[in-house]
This record gives sequence, structure tokens and C-alpha cells, in this order.
Amino acid sequence: MSSTLPVSLAESPQVDLERRAAIVATCAVGGAGCAAAAVPYILSWGPSARELAAGSPVDVDISSIPPGKMKVAEWRGKPIWFLRRTPEMIETLRLDTDRLADPNSLRTAFPTPAYVLKDPALRSITPEMLVVIGICTHLGCSPSGPYASEENAQLGADPGFLCPCHGSTFDLSGRVFKNKPASDNLPVPPHRYLSESTVRVGEDTPT
Repeated sequence: MSSTLPVSLAESPQVDLERRAAIVATCAVGGAGCAAAAVPYILSWGPSARELAAGSPVDVDISSIPPGKMKVAEWRGKPIWFLRRTPEMIETLRLDTDRLADPNSLRTAFPTPAYVLKDPALRSITPEMLVVIGICTHLGCSPSGPYASEENAQLGADPGFLCPCHGSTFDLSGRVFKNKPASDNLPVPPHRYLSESTVRVGEDTPT
């Protein structure tokens, strides 16, 4: 039986060389196509226009909020409460101090801006307008309210807000009552007034 010697690349038939060249060209084109297809996919990893806008300040018109009522806006995906308090509502904030866990907003887990603590009972830039983030500091639920005195059994004679998830209660300045699951007051977002009718949330000093 005669032995068969391996054929070197130089001695391969011409068709094999042409096939090899075709394979190389195909791989190159395919690789370029994959890279081109990957560009929009990679770009999609970056923040969208909506996500970028979500972190921007939000201007809120408060002119249409009647006394005793509340408006809810959104900033960074969080509900921002605007409560226009009546003189009667404000008066209750002077009477409940001894029943609150942190009446002067001194705790630092959710720091309160100094410019709303000129009067710790009000926690606001202007006496009548409360601006807080409507998220309970216990487990992140959204409280309901505001309730008037004796309108809610868990609040009793104290008007305010109730977190239905675990029973935390807050007064009309967003301060939590004692012996509740939430140990901190409702957070106050950075904000400032652009005019008497417009509040900018997410910015507390002029840019």
C-alpha cells in the first residue's frame, strides 16, 4: 500500500485558497456588522432624556391651591406635597409639640434645610405653605391625608397624615408623632420661591 503525504498549503488546489479568502472576508464583514449593531445598544446604557429631566428642578404653580387643600407634584420620581394651611391648621402646630418624636427636626437621617427651621413648628419658608416629600420615613410608603381633627381614628384629635401601611402618623408640618414605626419627620426637599405663585423644587439657591 502506498503512503499518502500531506499536501502543503502552497500545493493546495486553487479552489481552497479562494474559499479561505472568502471566509476571511465574510468574517470581517460580519464583525463590522456586529460592531455597528452594538453601537445603538451601547448608547442605550446611558440615561434617557426622561431620566435626565427627572433630576432637574421642577417649577410648580401653587396659585390654585385653596386654603386647607393640598396639591401633589413629582420630582425625581417622588411625590411632593404642597399644603396650603389655614390659620386654624397652623395653630394646631403650636399645641402638639410634647407628643412629637422630633418636634424641632434635629435628627439627621433626613436632614431638614435650615431655611425652613426659622420656626420649627412650621417647617416652611412661608407660614401657610408646607412643602414636603410625601414618603413615610419608615419603609417608603405614601401617607394619606391631610385629615381634620377627629376625622381619622388613629390621629384622633390631631389633624395630620396617616401612613396606612404600619400606622405612622404625622402632623400638618410633617412631624412624626411619638411611638410610631417611623422615627423621622417627612423630608423637606430643596426648594425656593420664584414668585408668590411658583415654587421651584430641586433648587434652593439661584443658579
